[in-house]
Amino acid sequence: GENPKRVYSGQKRMPSTRMGSAAVLREALVNAQNYMNKINRAGDDAEKMPPRDLKNEALIPVLKKEIPLRMHAHRADDIATAIRIAQEFDIDMTLEHASEAHLIVDRVKESGFPAIVGPSMGTPGKIETQNKTLESVKILSEAGITVALTTDHPVLDIYQLLHAAAAVVRETGMDDYQVLRLITINAAKILGVEDRVGSIEVGKDADLVIIEGHPFDYLSTVMYTIIDGEVVYPPEE
Repeated sequence: GENPKRVYSGQKRMPSTRMGSAAVLREALVNAQNYMNKINRAGDDAEKMPPRDLKNEALIPVLKKEIPLRMHAHRADDIATAIRIAQEFDIDMTLEHASEAHLIVDRVKESGFPAIVGPSMGTPGKIETQNKTLESVKILSEAGITVALTTDHPVLDIYQLLHAAAAVVRETGMDDYQVLRLITINAAKILGVEDRVGSIEVGKDADLVIIEGHPFDYLSTVMYTIIDGEVVYPPEE
């Protein structure tokens, strides 16, 4: 996207183009793959073990699908490139920002990757976000794609997450409870912690916020905050 181009073009370093970004990512995954294969072949033989490489080591959990690769992509062609590379290496991935994902909704749905959309409020800050719209959340959700919202803190303060959710309801007409899922259970599923948080169910962590009024109403106030079943707000006097 635009960020690598802006940062590295003046330094005359890779990656300073979109093609360069894809090449750097692919090279990093190939190197990590080769490093992992050498470790596997070495087995318990310390003499055959390759020299430790922390950069390659960091990507092994991605290659093993223990954690997803988080791919920053706004434009439709960047999203398509991210999907292509993730499928090439058979890794899990989350699409971060995904400003134009609604333009290639069938491609995103076919990939099975979730989309973390935002920040969607405000005017586009750069060319690659000129097509961002709150409608994207509705289009992706109706297609059956797992969607969550992001404020991209500190681009927008994390406290504006509820405001962003309220804006989706107002501008798209989506059901309140459907939008609430975008910042609760959907987010938990994408992070792989839905067995503990994201919904009120027996056996999950008792982490709750009890609000007086509608959660999307800026006049509503927090009555109680409960962590692990204990009331932490308001504090005991």
